[in-house]
Amino acid sequence: MNDVEKPVRSPCVHVCALDEQDVCIGCQRTVAEITRWGRMDNAERREVLQLCLERARASGLLMTSS
Repeated sequence: MNDVEKPVRSPCVHVCALDEQDVCIGCQRTVAEITRWGRMDNAERREVLQLCLERARASGLLMTSS
């Protein structure tokens, strides 16, 4: 049995453009997060994905259910 965890996939959606805060409008990652992604472990990647979700909600890209 293989206990090796698969890498968390990048949230990149190939809509790569930065807003005024240097956050990608496609995946909601910062420039620093994008450049570090390949060197992050899965725990760090999950943290970044949570931040991306929060940014998307804050910017109105995702609706929150009530």
